[in-house]
Parts: sequence; C-alpha cells; structure tokens
Amino acid sequence: MATPVKQGDGIITRTKPEKPIPRAGEGKRGEDGYFGYLLRQAAGAYRYRMEAALVDLGITQPQFAVMAMLGAYPGLSNADLARTALLTPQTLSVIIANLEKAGLIVKRRHAANERIRQLELSEKGKTIYAEARDRVRLLEADLAAGYSQDEQKIVRRWLAAVTAGTRDG
Repeated sequence: MATPVKQGDGIITRTKPEKPIPRAGEGKRGEDGYFGYLLRQAAGAYRYRMEAALVDLGITQPQFAVMAMLGAYPGLSNADLARTALLTPQTLSVIIANLEKAGLIVKRRHAANERIRQLELSEKGKTIYAEARDRVRLLEADLAAGYSQDEQKIVRRWLAAVTAGTRDG
C-alpha cells in the first residue's frame, strides 16, 4: 500500500512497511541482528555520544582518535598515523590540517628524511586531549557498567580480533 507524500511540485509515494521497524536494540537491530550491522549500529551510537561529550572542546571523534594515537605514539608520520587510526590518507590530511590550524598538533622534520614530517601534540593539544580523554573514560566506564572484568576482556579480545582479521585475537 502506497501513501502519497507531497514534496515540492511533485508527488512521491512512500510504501508503508508491512511490519513496524523495531527500535535500536530490538529485532534485527538487536540480538537477532547480523554481527556486522550491530557493530556498525553500536559504533554510530557511540560516536554520537562521543561527539556530544567533546563538542565544547572543539574536537570531533575522528580528531580525538588521531590525538589519542599521537598521545600514545608521538612522532608518527601522516602515513603511519593513517594506518594506526584506521583512516584514509585523504581523511587524515583534512583532520591534520584542522588540528594544526587549531594549534593542537605540531609537525617536525624527520631527522633522517627531510620529506617526512613527524606529528606530535602541541602543549595546547596535550591539555585538550587530557580533558577529552577524561570525558571518553567516563563514556567507557558507562559502556562497561554491569560487566565483569573477565567479560570486558572477552569483548575487547573479540573486537581486537575483528579489527586485526584474526579469529581468536
């Protein structure tokens, strides 16, 4: 059964679903769903929460990921950072440009190769990252609430194995 919907000068028909679409966490969007879809859905929901927690700091979730990798592994090149943060080089270039413009990262010449620039958090970047990290840790604690340390370890191992493309982590 089609329901007409007026849009602009024309009429577009929208089919009415035979069954109502379940809320997130129910039906195929819940425990009966495909792993891949559930991962994507969970990642999207978590990203939304992270964006809300970081908005007043002026950084996005992908920028936080880049800052986290630079905090853990200072001196990475753009290429190494793209691989480490699971971003395309093109996306990383935009993120780096924005972080640099905001004064959150600095580029330094590589000692052995003049063409390579090594990236580090600036002093301002370290301060912003520390505040962002504290907020993300609260989100992480909320995610882990109600699960034992052993259960959390199983989930972390599984997620790392999915990312690495291995079966058992």
